[in-house]
Amino acid sequence: MTSLYVDRRNVCLKSDGEALVFSENGERIGTVPLHPLSRVFLRGDVQLSASLLGKFGEHGIGVVVLSGRKGTPTLMLGRPHNDAARRIAQYRLSLDPVFCLGFSRAIVTAKLQGQLELVRERRDASPQHRYPLSLCERRIAGMIGQVDAQTDIAALRGLEGAAAAAYFEALTEILPASLGFHGRNRQPPRDPVNAALSLTYTLLHSEAVLALYGAGLDPFIGFYHALDFGRESLACDVMEALRPQADRFVLELFRKLVLRAEDFSRVDGACLLGKAGRSRFYGAYESRAEHFRRELEFAVRDVVQALAPAGVEGEAGA
Repeated sequence: MTSLYVDRRNVCLKSDGEALVFSENGERIGTVPLHPLSRVFLRGDVQLSASLLGKFGEHGIGVVVLSGRKGTPTLMLGRPHNDAARRIAQYRLSLDPVFCLGFSRAIVTAKLQGQLELVRERRDASPQHRYPLSLCERRIAGMIGQVDAQTDIAALRGLEGAAAAAYFEALTEILPASLGFHGRNRQPPRDPVNAALSLTYTLLHSEAVLALYGAGLDPFIGFYHALDFGRESLACDVMEALRPQADRFVLELFRKLVLRAEDFSRVDGACLLGKAGRSRFYGAYESRAEHFRRELEFAVRDVVQALAPAGVEGEAGA
């Protein structure tokens, strides 16, 4: 299964049998078969009919609309999972502080281990940065050893935040000064690296939401991330361990010059990726997307299995 990225103005999408048809100014400019698609990402002034949305739903194709300069995602789902028992178990356990703490410890441990792995990888590949990366390695390794000693989720968040500060300080050391990266910032991102990180996290979050709906879970009810109006907290939970993999992907984009500083512009304090850069970004993302989706599938399956003691059985995709 694959994704389709449509990032072009004044394009009209229609269905013709089992194919997706692209038209511009009333002229047919291309077709794509529907069968292999699992996701369609739309950006820009794209027109499509309600009948096409219905066709996407019949084929279980999720649609993600990235709107505005920030690429804020809106999701339109394929057929949801029908097992409401999973959601009942999820709601019940979201109110169980013992379950939530154990679940949250596992999430934070996995995330910190991913950060530690990336720091070690870059330390071995960058001898000139060995000293600061070794210091970061020791700090994160020490924090991993403290996870199980945290007695509440607020303390876990504090530990995670301290690890993130050390981790992004280390990334600052290895990124070229010309990129202007001085740590994580967002809403809006103010430099090319943060702009690429935010876009990657946005796509991963959308993938997580679709995977959770497909498994019969409620993306809004999390165990580590608390309830917050409009936030898919469980999607935030399951993608935490994937963030270091997303970071590795973004570092590779700049290291291999898939993206350069000149691909970005600054508007009203926000750093934005231009259309040519987005085209290369989406191509690179799609080459990694299958890996990300497998990791998300494993993470969602772990959630379903964690719910089993509450009366839920079966595989995440059942």
